[in-house]
Amino acid sequence: MQYEFLKQFPKRMKNIGLYALLFGNSSQKTTWKQYGFDRMDEQLNVVFAVMLYLMEQSLKKENCLLDDIGAYLDTLNTSSFEKPMSYEDCRRLGDFIVNVVLSNDGRPMYFDGYDFEKREYLHLHISYISNEIVYLDTGVKRTSYRLTEDGYNLLLGTLEVENNMKLTIQEMIFKLHLEKQSYDKAVDAVKNIFQQLQIQLQKIQEAMGKVRRNALNYSVAEYQQILEENMDIVRETRKKFIEYREMVKARAAELEEKHINIQKLDEQEKENLNNLRVIEDYLTRAVDEHQKILNHHLDLKALYTKELEGLSQMSLIQRFSLRTELFDQVLEHPQALDRMELFFRPLFLQAPHKIYNLNKALEPQQTARKKTEADSREQIDVDEQAWLQEQERLRQEKLEKYRGCLGYLLGRLLTAEKFTLAQCRDDAQAQPQIRKKLIPNVEIFKEVMVELIRGGEFDIPALKKERRDFIQENAEGFQINEMLLQLLEEQESLPGAQGRQLCRLRVCRTPDGTAVAFDGVFSADGEEKTIRCSNVLFQAQYE
Repeated sequence: MQYEFLKQFPKRMKNIGLYALLFGNSSQKTTWKQYGFDRMDEQLNVVFAVMLYLMEQSLKKENCLLDDIGAYLDTLNTSSFEKPMSYEDCRRLGDFIVNVVLSNDGRPMYFDGYDFEKREYLHLHISYISNEIVYLDTGVKRTSYRLTEDGYNLLLGTLEVENNMKLTIQEMIFKLHLEKQSYDKAVDAVKNIFQQLQIQLQKIQEAMGKVRRNALNYSVAEYQQILEENMDIVRETRKKFIEYREMVKARAAELEEKHINIQKLDEQEKENLNNLRVIEDYLTRAVDEHQKILNHHLDLKALYTKELEGLSQMSLIQRFSLRTELFDQVLEHPQALDRMELFFRPLFLQAPHKIYNLNKALEPQQTARKKTEADSREQIDVDEQAWLQEQERLRQEKLEKYRGCLGYLLGRLLTAEKFTLAQCRDDAQAQPQIRKKLIPNVEIFKEVMVELIRGGEFDIPALKKERRDFIQENAEGFQINEMLLQLLEEQESLPGAQGRQLCRLRVCRTPDGTAVAFDGVFSADGEEKTIRCSNVLFQAQYE
């Protein structure tokens, strides 16, 4: 499907149909006017009040008869609605709401929702209530009503889930799908989580706009509510999302390692791998969105405080008339012109005169030298510094091994525009120095091959443009794109490579599906192993 957001469209339209059919059944009836409910908003208030009563009776598993509904409406009318209705009128109104508005006179209700995958309309069945025959203690047979699943969904979508709980519920659903390895459903859940974060960020931005326009129009209750929602999101969400992302990365790495070896993935495993990559991408974006929410949360607090302080200072400004308070006073007392600067000084924003503060004079004084010596004391751990230097040296040695492995593969492309991993294996068996350069250890060789196969096709001009246009922090570990560009620039600067600039690099498995084995290679722990993986084809295209 071209537009992924239309994938669950029929399900969304089912939720829309719950409201649409209910409004249609209610607004087209003239029976309401017999009981004094002329406006549509009054009618809907009564309908939802009855549905809430049905929900309470259904949850308590108690009978809900028309007599009970009539008594309930009679109580509401006496205390709230105050319409000219008797008990019998309330009972007839309850019968009308249950059997006409909610049950459509016993006829089944359908709402058509378009399925963009099947390219056809689906008839979505909607039913708000159901009935059953019950026998009272006296043995009389009566009809009891209760809510259906659609009725629960309609009511629970109105209020029962608070805004600050929606993200928590979606996070619980996402966690359950991950535990059950239902990755297709987990994709929908993580998309809902990301949408909730985006909605919260937009709410903060809208609140900041209202505060900038007029802080008095933004109530303290609204400010408190959005701050509480932000803190609920900020408190634990980031840590959980990072943990989920690491879990998804680990599961995706297992499937990728299985895929790079000779064993092929079936269709279900391929779909799971694609879903895991989508989940990892959305979790990364969710962590970034979480950071934006935190930044905007702090900006909103600072902005609201500043605007309120500005409004409070305006109330302290004393206003006066220049005619009566200045000109007339000067005319009566001309000698005041000698000190006129005291009046005009605030208009020119001059700093006030400094006064001598006796409190500061009586404070115990400390010499600047002793204070400097006290502040300059610093504990220097020589062992920690040496450890950091050793860690940096080990990191550089590991990066050099990555450079050697990837540099050897790119070097072959200067002499042959196409070669396979099997040819590299043959050369490595004949020349030990090539083998040491290609496979410094098992872990590095596997990581380089996984990144190359995962990339598939590398557009060198596009990578250079991306590095040129975007400012990125230097990564501490192995980054395939960055190291690839560095090695190409070094090789293109060699005398024998003038005029040959790599434009595109393709890495894929060979069509014959053969395998390549490297015997007697060592891991990072010094353990001798055998690497067996699919044969890979390397192909270069030059400008």
